[in-house]
Amino acid sequence: MSAETYRDAWGIPHLRADGAAELARAQGRVTARDRAWQLEVERHRAQGTSASFLGPEALSWDRLARRARLADTAHRCFTALERKDPETAAWVRAYVDGVNEGLAEPPGDRPAPEFARTGLAPGRWEPWTPLGVWLATHILFAGFPAKLWREHITAHLGPAAAPLFATDGPGTAGSNGWLVSGGRTTTGHALIAGDPHRWIEDPGVYQQIHLSCPEFDVVGLAVPGVPGIAHFGHTGTVAWAITNAMADYQDLYRERLRRTGAGVEALGPDGAWHRAVRHTERVDVAGEESVEVEIIETARGPVIAGGPEGLDDGTPGALSLRYPPRVTADLGFGALLPLLRARGVADVDRALDAWAEPVNVVQAADTEGGLLHRVAGRVPVRPDANRWCPVPAWEPGHEWIGWHTPPRAGLSDGVAVMANQRGPAAPLGVEFAPPHRADRIAALLATRERWSAADLPAIHTDTLLGSAGPLLDRLAALTGLTPAAAALRDRLLAWDRRMDAGSTGAAAYAAVRTALVRALAAHPVLAAASVPPAYPEVLQPWLALVPRVAYALEHLLRADDLYGIDRAAAVRAALEEVAADPPAGTWGDTHRLAPWRALPDAAAPADEPGLSGDHDCVLCTSPVPGLTDRAARGPAARYVWDLADRADSRWVVPHGASGVPGAPHHRDQQPLWLAGELAPVITDFARLTKESDD
Repeated sequence: MSAETYRDAWGIPHLRADGAAELARAQGRVTARDRAWQLEVERHRAQGTSASFLGPEALSWDRLARRARLADTAHRCFTALERKDPETAAWVRAYVDGVNEGLAEPPGDRPAPEFARTGLAPGRWEPWTPLGVWLATHILFAGFPAKLWREHITAHLGPAAAPLFATDGPGTAGSNGWLVSGGRTTTGHALIAGDPHRWIEDPGVYQQIHLSCPEFDVVGLAVPGVPGIAHFGHTGTVAWAITNAMADYQDLYRERLRRTGAGVEALGPDGAWHRAVRHTERVDVAGEESVEVEIIETARGPVIAGGPEGLDDGTPGALSLRYPPRVTADLGFGALLPLLRARGVADVDRALDAWAEPVNVVQAADTEGGLLHRVAGRVPVRPDANRWCPVPAWEPGHEWIGWHTPPRAGLSDGVAVMANQRGPAAPLGVEFAPPHRADRIAALLATRERWSAADLPAIHTDTLLGSAGPLLDRLAALTGLTPAAAALRDRLLAWDRRMDAGSTGAAAYAAVRTALVRALAAHPVLAAASVPPAYPEVLQPWLALVPRVAYALEHLLRADDLYGIDRAAAVRAALEEVAADPPAGTWGDTHRLAPWRALPDAAAPADEPGLSGDHDCVLCTSPVPGLTDRAARGPAARYVWDLADRADSRWVVPHGASGVPGAPHHRDQQPLWLAGELAPVITDFARLTKESDD
C-alpha cells in the first residue's frame, strides 16, 4: 500500500498511507480531484493574478495581493522553512506534488464547468503556494482596515467616536467555541464544540477529511490548498479547535515618499530619507487592458495604498503594512505536523508555540483529562497608538520591540467559552465582539449538569438575539403613536427575541432596525462620514457608514448622548415607517443565504434557502442591517469532538465535500446544516467505500 482513498456516504475523503509524506501527497491529490476550480482560484488570489480570468471585479484584490507582497512573503517563508524545518518543507512539497498530479488528471465524468466558462486551464503549484493560500486567506483576518475607520470617524466626530463604534465590524471573522470538561459530561470525558463564522463560500472554505498513517490518525477540517489539519482536529486521544482571538497584530504606517529618478525614498524616524524597494508589475485583466502596479516597500513594510503622488484622489501620503510573516519569514507551518502527531494536550500546547498567523484562541482536551485554553500566534509589542490608527513612519516611537507571550486561561464551573468576546486575548486586541454569543452559550451550558455529544448541536442553533434590548427599550418608552405603530410596538415587546426563520416577529424587528439604521446614518451629524477616503476598493467595506451604524446600534442607542441626535424621534419615525408598510412574511423570507462564488454560477439555485439567526445570535448568520437581510457570513462548519469515543463525534459543512456544481456531494449536507443537524464522523475504514489505489 502506498496510499488509498476511501469515501463515506457524504463523499468525504478518508486517506490511508504508509507515511506522512505519502499521506500529504494523497491529500493534495484528492483535494485537486474534488476542488480543482477552488484550488486554482486560491492559487491565483495568492499570486494576485485572479483578474486574468475573473475580470475587473477581481482587480482590487490583485492590486492588494501584489502591493502587500503576499506571494513574495510566502516564498520567503517557505525558503526559511526549508532551512529551519526540512521535514515539514518536504511534507509541504509532497502535498504540492499531489495537487499537481490531481490537476493533471483527466477531469472524469463531471469536470468543473468554471474552467470551460473562463477558458482557464489548471496551472502548476509551486512548493510555496500552500503558504501563499494560507496568507491570502488570512491577511484581512485581523481587520487592519479598522484602523482606517477609527481614523476616519475620529476626524468627523472626535476621539470619543471610535470607542462608540467599536464592535465586531463587517470585515472581520469570528467563531463560537466551547469546551466542556469531563466533570460536566455524561461520559466523564471532555467535549469540544463550535462553529467558525466566515464568509460562506461555494465551495466551502473548510474540507472535511480523515488522514491516517502509522504515525497518526486524524479527522478534521482542512483548508483546501493547505496540507494537514490546522484549526479543528481529533486524533482519537486529543482534540483541538480555535476561535479568532480578535488580536491586533498588523500595523499601518503613514509614509512620506519622494521620487529620486527611477527610485523612491521614504522618510524614516531618524529624520533621514532612505531608499525604498521599488519595481512595477503588470496585472492582466480579462476583457480589459492590463494594468501596471507600482510595488514599493519601505523599512516598515509594503506600501498598500498611495505612493509618492498620494492616494487615488490626490490626498497626500501613502500607507505601508507591517505584518508578522513579512517581518519574520515565518507563517507558523512548523506547527502543522506536530499537531497531527499530538497524543495529548501537552503535545498540542508545544505545537502551538510555533503558531504565527492568524492569532487564535485554542481549546483542547485529551482522553487523560488534560485541558488547554490558550492564545496562539504572534503579536508584536509596540506602542498603543499603533493599535488604534495609522501612525507616522517619520516619527520615532512606533517600532516593534518584541513579541507578546500568548496568554492562557482556565475554565469556569467546568466549561470554557469563546465567541470573540473580550476574553484571554484582551491584552492583545482593540475591538472585540459583543459578549452576547459568549454569554448565551455559557447560560445554555449552565442549564444542565451533564452534557453528551448528542446534546450540544442544540446550542449551535440557538436564535435568541442578545442585542435586541436597547431598541426594544426605546420602543417601550414611546407614547402618542398612531394606532398601527402602537400595535406594532406592543407586538414587538411581546416578541420572544428569537430570530427564527419562520418568525413574523423577527421580520418586524429586523424591518424596524433597518429603518432606524438608515435614518441614523442619514442624519447630518453622521452622514458627513458616509464618504470614505480614497483607499483601495478592497478596503472599503471597513469604511462603509451604514454597516458601522448597524453593528454598533446598541451602543449608539445606549450612549448618554449621540452628538445631539434625537434618538427617540428616530426610533419613532422608524416604527411609524414600518407600521405603514409592514413586512408581509417571515424573517426567513428575506434573511437568505448569499454564498460567495468566485464566478457567478448560472446553475446555482435562483433563491437560496431562508435562514434563522442573526449577527448577535449563537446561530450567527449575519445580515447587514440597513443594506440587506441576506447573509453572506455564517457557520462555515459545525463540529462536536467527543473525547470519550471519537466515533460519537459529529460535523457538517454548509454545502458538501465536492466543489463541482451538480455533483452528488456538492450540496448534499445543506439540508443537515439548515436543520442544525450533524453528520457522523466515521473513522473505521471497514465502514467506508474504497475509491482507488494511488
